Amino acid sequence: MPDRLRARDLALLAGETSSTPRHHATVQVVEPGEGGLDYGRLLALVSERISFVPRYRQRVQRVPGMLANPMWVDDPHFDLGYHVRRSAVPRPGTQDQLRDLVARIVSRPLDRSKPLWEFYVVEGLEDGRVALLSKSHQALVDGVTTVDLGQVLLDPDPEHRDLGGDEWRPAPRRSAVSLVREAVTDNLLDARTLVQTLQSRVDDAGRALETGLQRSGVLLDAVTAGRPDRETAISGRHSSQRRVVPVFTDLADYRLVREVHGGTVNDVVLATVTGALRSWLMTRHESLGGLRRVRAVAPVSVIDEEMEATILGSQIAPHYVDLPVGEPSPVVRLHQVSYSFTAHHETGRGVAAERLAGLSGFAPTTFHAVAGRVAAGEPQRGFQIAVTNVPGPQSPLYAAGARMVATYPVPPLLPHHLVAVGVTSYDGQVAYGITADRDHVPDADVLGQCLTEALAELVDTATGLRPRAPRGRRPSRRKPSGGRGPAGEKEKKK
Repeated sequence: MPDRLRARDLALLAGETSSTPRHHATVQVVEPGEGGLDYGRLLALVSERISFVPRYRQRVQRVPGMLANPMWVDDPHFDLGYHVRRSAVPRPGTQDQLRDLVARIVSRPLDRSKPLWEFYVVEGLEDGRVALLSKSHQALVDGVTTVDLGQVLLDPDPEHRDLGGDEWRPAPRRSAVSLVREAVTDNLLDARTLVQTLQSRVDDAGRALETGLQRSGVLLDAVTAGRPDRETAISGRHSSQRRVVPVFTDLADYRLVREVHGGTVNDVVLATVTGALRSWLMTRHESLGGLRRVRAVAPVSVIDEEMEATILGSQIAPHYVDLPVGEPSPVVRLHQVSYSFTAHHETGRGVAAERLAGLSGFAPTTFHAVAGRVAAGEPQRGFQIAVTNVPGPQSPLYAAGARMVATYPVPPLLPHHLVAVGVTSYDGQVAYGITADRDHVPDADVLGQCLTEALAELVDTATGLRPRAPRGRRPSRRKPSGGRGPAGEKEKKK
């Protein structure tokens, strides 16, 4: 039976515009080491591992007359060299140059006529490092049939595992007549195909109606429900260009705050985001009297035995939390955020961060992709910002023998959102990836600095209250590092 796109996949494609591309991205900075790492080695690595993600060699094929949902079909002209691209920054490239390059790349939508992904090898970074940028459409990675390419490129040890490439040959190309025949047959014989087809047609009609109303200036409450009635620092109509700001901090600081004040590391992360938004809005002279809370969606991983098997036995579900940006006390902000997750924890369906990070084969890139799909599927729920926090492995990972020293997500902007925040923990670090509209948020760097200051504020409240360490152990505190370079980067002599 043909592999057809589901209604949600079609919605992601249909909702994409030049100013709201629906792809997620991840940046991985690697240390080549003695063996070196260049475009040729990365191309060979992708060539041998792409067989584990066959969807990455498929493109979307529409059915004449829309008699059924489009299909995933092998690309008869698949060219790996087109998708794995070589780029560079002027030597010695700084992290600011890298993030500017990343921002330009993620601003461009993917080519719909080809498999919906791109992979960039960025050379020229200082200290001989190389950055790997993966960019995949949200419709491509669902966490069930397809995981993110970045997940299969990483190994837990430096010894390169030569798995060998496959002898892939694209399936024969289908004619228009065969596509129509298959569509009619599937609708008649498979109830699920018929339901998906009807649901997609209803969704298409709804989107067409909403577009027509917006163009004619007619606004209906049912259509505009949940959307902000005025533009703010984080909501409004955005442009097609982006800014990307990475911020690197120490996981030990979050654990210290959790140890003293309770809650989880995720609570501390969201409290840090809350404090950063508060400080950033104040630097913009925004009136906090009219913006006491910021509604955020923070997708979480849950166990659901009644649903079909999903990635690693869990699914990603939306969780809505009001970030108390109007509260001046960092500790009170933390407790308010923690309380919002109490009901989720009490259900017993939540998946602990330690469990996720310790699962064999776990990679944050896939979870960020699925979390982005979840957030994109909730457009009318009235949230103003998406914050995806995914725990990662706390031991080094390697790509073709090169150690990954830092990684951060680059989440997409949803319609009417000017800022999005992705968070990943890896090997003792917590990295934030801020995506902002280039025209409306020229001070995204200030928001990044506010993140480090908000974390430092929380750490200061916990330092004097930390329980005495057991004999033989000395508590340590490392200052959070800002967004000027990846965690683990050598300090320059002053």
